[in-house]
Amino acid sequence: MQKKEPKLRDALASTSNHIALSVADIAQHAELLAAATSENTRRTYRSAIRHYLQWGGVLPADATILVRYLMAHLERHNPRTLSLRLTALSQWHIQQGFPDPAADITVRKTMSGISRLHGTPKKKAKALPLEDLIKIVINLNASDTLKAKRDNALLQLAFFGGFRRSEISQLEMTQVEQESQGITITLRRSKTDQSGEGISRAIPYGNDECCPASALQEWLKAAKITSGPIFRKINRWGQLSEKAISPASVNSILADCADTAGLTYAPELSSHSLRRGMATSAYRAGADFREIKRQGGWRHDGTVHGYIEEASRFTNNAAGLLLEKQGTKKSLIDR
Repeated sequence: MQKKEPKLRDALASTSNHIALSVADIAQHAELLAAATSENTRRTYRSAIRHYLQWGGVLPADATILVRYLMAHLERHNPRTLSLRLTALSQWHIQQGFPDPAADITVRKTMSGISRLHGTPKKKAKALPLEDLIKIVINLNASDTLKAKRDNALLQLAFFGGFRRSEISQLEMTQVEQESQGITITLRRSKTDQSGEGISRAIPYGNDECCPASALQEWLKAAKITSGPIFRKINRWGQLSEKAISPASVNSILADCADTAGLTYAPELSSHSLRRGMATSAYRAGADFREIKRQGGWRHDGTVHGYIEEASRFTNNAAGLLLEKQGTKKSLIDR
């Protein structure tokens, strides 16, 4: 997807009220337009456009070719993927100043029909419960390697801080503040704070096996990190890099540590399992809705309610009440 909009650029270059914009002004305006959309979204859109062009699509497109594109891929890709690619194509046309073919009623009904006939349940990352995080921590504490100390601090901080993988992997020393009750981490920007106002997460000291603040201090001391990225790459020979780990590597670190700790469902885990695990475990421990939402930085109430429902599937369960009542009746009859 192109970064500049030719029609908008021409309009800015020759305005009707004789306010001329320099080349630098136009370039700066292009940067502002690019900043309005997150880099992850732009990357996803570029991938979608590339897929469409490789299939044989043309730009600008019309409704007919979009319907053909959807029909060609409805068996190989789930409706959510096709819908996202349709959104990318829609945005390309809008930004380039062309009519949006994705808004055509035929395209929209085709997409709706695909969703109804080929829709599948959304695959969710399995939540990592606190008791299994403890197993991972105990296993990591048994090792004295630099990598084990890094992974221990990373996983504990990601879990108890409710951090997304993009947030935890890019943390720097300037974002951490030591306090008497634990640590405070300030995110300069996050998925729910694109304007960069800053979000702080407080993580208290722990009493038992898990203590993310202490694990972080131990890692920083062992790695001799005083500035720059906190969680850094470590090569196969145990040598520490000055570069931060990639967001994607959080998935593999969690999966490897879970597998080593003997968790049979390790292949089902991803970085999101840590956030889900924090939410469900916190609810079971007595945390209320607002506390969970604040710690995880969730924007939508529905997301948090979904985690709460997941955590209470067996405790607040109508069938469970019936079975319990049945057991009481049976006990009275036996008497």
